Amino acid sequence: MDSLRYNEMSLEDTLKFLISGSAGFVASHLVDRLLLDGHSVTGLDNFLTGHKRNLAHLDGHPNFHFVECDVTQTIPNLGHFDTVIHAASPASPKDYLDHPIETLEVGSTGSRNMLDIAHKSDARYLVTSTSECYGDPLEHPQQESYWGNVNPVGPRSCYDEAKRYAEAITMAYHRKHGVRTTIARIFNTYGPRMKLNDGRVVPAFLDQALRGEPITMFGDGTQTRSFCYVSDLVEGLYRLSQSDERYPVNLGNPRELTMLQFAEAIKKLTGATSPIVHQPLPQDDPKRRRPDITKAKTILGWEPRVSLEDGLTQTINYFRPLLLT
Repeated sequence: MDSLRYNEMSLEDTLKFLISGSAGFVASHLVDRLLLDGHSVTGLDNFLTGHKRNLAHLDGHPNFHFVECDVTQTIPNLGHFDTVIHAASPASPKDYLDHPIETLEVGSTGSRNMLDIAHKSDARYLVTSTSECYGDPLEHPQQESYWGNVNPVGPRSCYDEAKRYAEAITMAYHRKHGVRTTIARIFNTYGPRMKLNDGRVVPAFLDQALRGEPITMFGDGTQTRSFCYVSDLVEGLYRLSQSDERYPVNLGNPRELTMLQFAEAIKKLTGATSPIVHQPLPQDDPKRRRPDITKAKTILGWEPRVSLEDGLTQTINYFRPLLLT
């Protein structure tokens, strides 16, 4: 059970937030951060991939209101908001490959429904997009000006194109209706509340290492990723949501590791002796992924603070007891 301290703020300092996908990994941490700052939060989720336990510690919180609903359907009238954040979407390969149509719907219809709420409230709007908009990039590191190398009909396209459409309709609402929109392109993020079986590399490697099982490496392990701890990402999302930047902003950690290096770091921190076994690389899996965060540094004064070692230690401490239950 998470512990949460509440800060007291004057009413003039508080904002009302609406957050879709609030029971998900990243969004639930964002809810915590906003409540700690004294804001009021209404959370939406249909629990397709989110989990009730991520919000259980907020039961009875005076500034948190939860509504179970599917944002691709009719959203009830919930009143006025200062900031609307659309964070609902399957995010792991396992989830979006299991739910390809729902993934496309939440990026399209879900985005429009949330944008309509922001428009009616004259609220700020943030959509959580993804580095997958860059596809298997031909530019390295990836800047926001890069248009990407995406396969529109491949198995990952349900997620890639849903997010690219979400960005497009966000900009359309800004240009047509003057909505104060912001777009976060999120790179690999990890931390407590990830699901062990969601198919992403951090929980997959940790699950196998903590169980003493072989670590499954797709490809030869020379492909690269960069990993941002969730508290750093949440700080960036909050700053971006209150900014005047209308075009996409990369949020991620620029420290780049090969998958073999990352597996060795996991083994060292867990004390595991797991061998590494190789399997074929999935179709359209990016070979290199690293954000250029110059824009976030310049506009938001933001950059990651938590080291990989510290972040993984906190994540391991979260996962260990789950494996015993």
